[in-house]
Amino acid sequence: MDVRILDTTFRDGAQSLWAMAIRHGMMEQVAADMDNAGFQYIEVPANPIHFKKYIRDMKENPFDVMRMLARLMPRTPKSAMAGGLNLNPFGVPTPPVLGVLYQKALFDIGVLNRAQVTCNTADQMRLQLPSVLPVLKGIGFEIAMAVSYSVSPRHTDALYAEQTRKAASFKPNSIYLKDQGGLLTVDRLRELMPIIQKEAGDIPVELHSHCTTGFAPLVYAEALKLGVKTLHCGIPPLADGPAQPSVLETIRNARLMGHTVDLDDKLIQRVSDKLYAIARQDNMPIGQPMPYDYAQYIHQIPGGVISNLKFQLSEIGLSHRLDEVIEECILIREELGYPVMITPFSQFVGTQAAINVATGERYKVVIDELIRFAMGTFGEDSGFTWMNQDLKDRWLDLPRAKELAGLGQRKIEDISLEDCRQKFGAPGISDEDLMMRATMGGTAELEAMVATGPPRSYSSTMPLVALLDELKKHSGVRYIQVQRGSDSITLQNRAGSTAAAAVQ
Repeated sequence: MDVRILDTTFRDGAQSLWAMAIRHGMMEQVAADMDNAGFQYIEVPANPIHFKKYIRDMKENPFDVMRMLARLMPRTPKSAMAGGLNLNPFGVPTPPVLGVLYQKALFDIGVLNRAQVTCNTADQMRLQLPSVLPVLKGIGFEIAMAVSYSVSPRHTDALYAEQTRKAASFKPNSIYLKDQGGLLTVDRLRELMPIIQKEAGDIPVELHSHCTTGFAPLVYAEALKLGVKTLHCGIPPLADGPAQPSVLETIRNARLMGHTVDLDDKLIQRVSDKLYAIARQDNMPIGQPMPYDYAQYIHQIPGGVISNLKFQLSEIGLSHRLDEVIEECILIREELGYPVMITPFSQFVGTQAAINVATGERYKVVIDELIRFAMGTFGEDSGFTWMNQDLKDRWLDLPRAKELAGLGQRKIEDISLEDCRQKFGAPGISDEDLMMRATMGGTAELEAMVATGPPRSYSSTMPLVALLDELKKHSGVRYIQVQRGSDSITLQNRAGSTAAAAVQ
């Protein structure tokens, strides 16, 4: 085997296509088959952002989701986005002791073996990672560091060489080129990948891209020619579109090129069939091959952000104004000095763009994160030194800027776990309850989650088997007959506990 696959279906595939709305029961239906398919890693939704989604929108306990994935996927190493020790990065900072507790809990549950750390800025590597990476390594994680790709006047070969050198200095287990916007072309990869491989030295280099411009499958094929051994792919219907290339198409192409791939194609196809049935059942989007879209090079919004923008705009009745929001994103990014459109900057830009469109006045309301951006909080490499000076002066003159400056001078106090329990409302609560309270900033949404009851069951994705399962629940139903043309099938309920089918 010389080509390996990191599966992104549960995490980036669902984030890019389903706005992270992949439920406990959906994953439960296919997790065991995925574990036996032969993936090098399976990416799981084990980030505080996903925990918020489970609690707030799906009313499911994220720790129960994690335990289910660990139980059904014991063989395959599992990977997730990580990097910080703040459980609420876009809100009130949490004590680092909670971040350590969170990462250790996921490792001990067995749902996480590898931490994917996105190095978006040189300042992040200089200021944050020297304290975070030793903690993650001490817990036992493998470390994969991402160098994020972007297109702008300041994203040059020299910049990528510098970022790769700095990433390599931390001695991670791997480095991956993260093309979150699907912006790579075959020609650009030919130029850039050898530079990254040279600076990475003996550290393996992986490739992660999205199909937003239609180029990613071609880029993956070229990456194999350049010696890249690990590609990030998804299983249809959670592949293609704004997500990663389909694993089925990728490995077919790899084998035609003379490579060996030790994956069980039939098992992966069975997972795909089940996921298609789930998508149809819940009317979820299905990834499709994308035509070439030059607009992606202009706005550079990652697929996961667009997916969530659509969801958020629909929640406030503004779905019809998505194109306006995207146009506003383009202007904001230029005014900010071309930040890489990836977490957290893509969320900042998207949120501010939606506010500008909804209010009808640009920057009538400015989010705290962009005021902090103008203050240089996110470092020089965020782009703030290239920022529109008039806009920067205007934001820094706001009363809120003075308040944020004062808050920024306060150090995050790392208190004990017992003190954290007192702070979040109950000295006797469990570690998991404590972490969820810290993530959500309170108890109201947790109470709503508990009140909803157990997660929705997807006991079967095959219509006939689902009908049989449902028939078992109703002892008063004697039989059901289904007819299509000259074919008919009769389902007979026997003693309310078993069902037999007679085909005519």
